[in-house]
Amino acid sequence: MIGISKLYCGTVEPSDPLRYGRASKSLPSHLLQFSQDKKPVVVWNVTKQCNLRCQHCYSGSDHRRAADELTTQEGMALLEDLAQFGCPVVLFSGGEPLMRKDLLELAERARELGMRVVLSTNGTLITREMAKRLASIGLSYVGISLDGLEERHDAFRGVRGAFDGAMRAVKNCQDEGLKVGLRFTIHKRNFGEIPRIFDLVERERIPRVCFYHLVYSGRGSELMDQDLSHEETRRTVDLIMDRTKEIHARGLKVEVLTVDNHADGPYVYLRLLREDPKRAAEVLELLRMNEGNSSGAGIGCVSWDGEVHADQFWRHRSFGNVRRRPFSSIWTDTSDPLMAALKEKKKHVKGRCATCRWLDICGGNFRVRAEAMTGDIWAPDPACYLTDEEISPHSREVHLP
Repeated sequence: MIGISKLYCGTVEPSDPLRYGRASKSLPSHLLQFSQDKKPVVVWNVTKQCNLRCQHCYSGSDHRRAADELTTQEGMALLEDLAQFGCPVVLFSGGEPLMRKDLLELAERARELGMRVVLSTNGTLITREMAKRLASIGLSYVGISLDGLEERHDAFRGVRGAFDGAMRAVKNCQDEGLKVGLRFTIHKRNFGEIPRIFDLVERERIPRVCFYHLVYSGRGSELMDQDLSHEETRRTVDLIMDRTKEIHARGLKVEVLTVDNHADGPYVYLRLLREDPKRAAEVLELLRMNEGNSSGAGIGCVSWDGEVHADQFWRHRSFGNVRRRPFSSIWTDTSDPLMAALKEKKKHVKGRCATCRWLDICGGNFRVRAEAMTGDIWAPDPACYLTDEEISPHSREVHLP
């Protein structure tokens, strides 16, 4: 997760996370990525059931409820273990999490246990009454997925009216004082919509927007050939930076992030090195705190059936099941060679990743994407768009203090 507004527009300084000791429990939400202890943020896919059928769904969800979903009692036990383990955030996802009848009960319990609660949703089920109930629980954030405006979004979601439903959800959340933002997954069929998404964010005063690079998982694997080329990615990240800067210059403090491609961090730094070397040095310090990809360390996933994964995209590889062992025990058990390796992945990456000058900042990027493309977990991430010159330890362009 790369905070474009934090880094490029200077809304966060290196001293900000240091003021809180960089401990997960004490850091405000917008600074969590700079925590030092890397207690995992846990994505819990509470259900496989969904009322839409999105073309890039990483979990392969459908309209049916899985028979092996964790029960309410099992879910409560999971939440208690996560809280005791020190997980700062639990993100309820799916499927569509609001199709699970006990979702509000589970979310309320997570808040009572002291965790921050985030909801990732398509928004179509957030009526005015539902927004009131979510607000009463004290959710930290509601992220609503969009793939573009009107027709483009409805086509990707497989249901006419999905866009209107998502926008009603945004308004309902805003009316109840809930922090709400947009989640946009980038690929060839919709990256032309990004300017319109920025226009929408500005027009509707939406305080946060996250742009996700495509990960080849679930039905997202079927879009592998629709991922952007490296040159298209560079132009897209530049566009996101340009539009973020324009918005902030007009006094609108929108939080803009890119997610799931940690090459974005060095790319922001290299651009700032040309434009504002002093700010570039501060950004480099923040990127070092961030440490890049943290699958298997700072982020984890629990599936609807209790299986534990390195992240929400790595569903074909389980480290155990919370029905048999607590998440905390599974997560700290490095007798599994892959779990051990993910906690020190920089020692295992191959090819251009192994000699990359940004390895400490990127963390090796997405291993699941490398595996999907090459069959080798430790191969270079094919979505890294930095040139050989930009990653070379001998580059004359790059100055690292």
